[in-house]
Amino acid sequence: MKQLHSKDILFLIVVLVPFLGMAHDVSSADQELLRNGGLWAYIQVGATHMLTGYDHLLFLTGVIFYLNSFVDILKFITVFTIGHCITLIGATYAGITADEHLVDAVIAISVLYKGFENLGGFEKWGVQSPNLLVMVGIFGLIHGFGLSTRLQSFDMGEDQVLAKILCFNLGVEAGQVLALIPIVFIITLARKHPQFRAFYKAVNWYLVLAGIGLFIYQLYGYFHGH
Repeated sequence: MKQLHSKDILFLIVVLVPFLGMAHDVSSADQELLRNGGLWAYIQVGATHMLTGYDHLLFLTGVIFYLNSFVDILKFITVFTIGHCITLIGATYAGITADEHLVDAVIAISVLYKGFENLGGFEKWGVQSPNLLVMVGIFGLIHGFGLSTRLQSFDMGEDQVLAKILCFNLGVEAGQVLALIPIVFIITLARKHPQFRAFYKAVNWYLVLAGIGLFIYQLYGYFHGH
């Protein structure tokens, strides 16, 4: 496999950061849709938000790469889903929020972490990797908090607040399922290919670089927004 040189890494980061930065931006069009579309609009925006939530999908891709059976995939995705449902619903309803750039910086670390783990980074450092199921649950809580900060950036009004939160969460789950179907399909097909190992390394290096790029981007946004 071709080794990544410093120029290649710099190029990838420069290319990736602008696209990663667009993940789940809150647009005036979304706000207008939520204002006029009722509860169904919250489902729609939630699904769209997840489908364009590149950091969430990159992390899930890394998790799926690590697993070999459908049962394991279902188990880990369920744990992740429970985690982000808890913080998405709970934090939004309780009005708990944080700077979105800092939350997204931690989410970026989760992407970097998964790529690093998949590449055997812990073993190379002589350290035992943490329990993956526990880490997926913890990162699920963090990802859910990130979704909550986005939802709270909308003006949800005073009526049916809990119903709106639940509908947004339902949309997120629907978007996650729609996104996972092609991801699981592609990885399953790739496992049967003789070049899967090279593909595995390339994608997980991509996760590492994307995590670094997004982390830098979010810290830049945080320090230049204060």
